[in-house]
Amino acid sequence: MPLIINADDFGLTPGVNRSVVELNRAGVLTSATLMATGGFFDEAVALARAAPTLEVGCHVQLVDGVPALQPAQIPSLCPSGQTFRASLGRFAADLQLGRISAEEIQSEATAQIRRLQDAGLRVSHVDTHKHTHLLPRVMRPLLQAARACQIAAIRNPFEPAWARRAASAAFGLRRIEVALAGGWRHTFLRLVRQAGLATTAGTLGVLATGTADVPGALRSLLGALPPGPDTWELVCHPGHPDEHLERVATRLRASRAQEHAALLEQIPGITLVTWRGLAGAPPGRSA
Repeated sequence: MPLIINADDFGLTPGVNRSVVELNRAGVLTSATLMATGGFFDEAVALARAAPTLEVGCHVQLVDGVPALQPAQIPSLCPSGQTFRASLGRFAADLQLGRISAEEIQSEATAQIRRLQDAGLRVSHVDTHKHTHLLPRVMRPLLQAARACQIAAIRNPFEPAWARRAASAAFGLRRIEVALAGGWRHTFLRLVRQAGLATTAGTLGVLATGTADVPGALRSLLGALPPGPDTWELVCHPGHPDEHLERVATRLRASRAQEHAALLEQIPGITLVTWRGLAGAPPGRSA
């Protein structure tokens, strides 16, 4: 059962950066997605360049953060004149109402990817903070940015029904939101195929993120993996809590340390694979 294990939020804090490197050295983490405007971006770049087995993707932020471009260049993404919208709900509503420019999304995503490339990193794939690219009006410009930057793979942000059932501790509203979002899955796969990028069969852990029983949720998800050749991605948010994390606006605090510990447990029957290996598969399909 091929599986990519990817840590999001690389570059967020020193504790997150250290966790990523430790898990990679332990052989349980194949990749991490780096925040181009994260507060500890430079530290993460240095750590990544010293970790030859760690693949690094770009964790594109369009909400809850600061842009790589000047806010005046992307006014529809930065209505405050300084930062992105803090709320995913407001972002999605304004996107649906046509208040956010697709050209600005493409420009900002390109700038973030280029920042990693300019730092000397070989970017393996792209995904988005809070999975904003599951929305079609983000999918399209993000795929255009990936193609412009010669990125070969992108996260499939849609969680299959069997994985949602395995996340029994997830709360009701979140469960409904993730299930409804699955209606855009076929559009996503069609656009990925047209763009010539590779992707996985789906992502595990979207619904389970931040649940009370992190180790139990991880065991349940991995135990539910179906046999077969399809490649899946497990998204995780490990980290060591520190004073910097306390200053970040995030609901993921204690769960980061729990995820770090849970990932160090044995994972029987799982074959860890990489994004670069996936990129050799037919476009828009799992390896």
